[in-house]
Amino acid sequence: MNELYHLESIRKCYGERTVLAIDDLALAAGKLYTLTGANGSGKTTLLTLLAFLAPPSSGELRYGGKPVRWTNAALLSLRRQVTLLHQSPYLFNGSVFANIAFGLKMRGIRGEERRRRVERSLEQVGLPGFGHRRARELSGGESQRVAMARALVLEPKVLLLDEPLANVDRATCEHLEQVIVSLPGNGTTVIMTTHDPEQPHRLGGKQIRLVTGKLA
Repeated sequence: MNELYHLESIRKCYGERTVLAIDDLALAAGKLYTLTGANGSGKTTLLTLLAFLAPPSSGELRYGGKPVRWTNAALLSLRRQVTLLHQSPYLFNGSVFANIAFGLKMRGIRGEERRRRVERSLEQVGLPGFGHRRARELSGGESQRVAMARALVLEPKVLLLDEPLANVDRATCEHLEQVIVSLPGNGTTVIMTTHDPEQPHRLGGKQIRLVTGKLA
């Protein structure tokens, strides 16, 4: 296995309450994982840890075979490899193009390269030609597709998805499921939470189930 993440003796606590307790978990590069469990089981906490947004209370997280150092300098390069998409993403006021291009702009990618990548990501999510549309005037399904395009345009090494298809129409769900399934073939590791009991079977990959913060 080409190991990407390795969690060892991980604990995440808030006060005296332990919300995540994972003794040993390895995640391979270029694979699809579905993360299931009831509300409060620790799914979002685990994604936050894998996105390098919050350190564990104890234990070790390794990425690419190296222990993660929770310093600003070390985390910057790691965070640029990982994109986290929430269930209800926020779209900025302005055009669809500006929303999708925002992350590229922050990374100094401009001109023809930026335009090409934005247009390609819109085609991936089934919204070609939507760049001129106003983001705040989109339907719920269209907004979620734009949010997915904004994540994909960064070409992340790891895509973390927190219930991205929970509140979308059937057509959007089916299309984005196809997009998600295709990503590991291009080398992207995908870890996605879901409450839909059939979704792990439709997507394939490996299912990870959490029960009160522990691996079931």
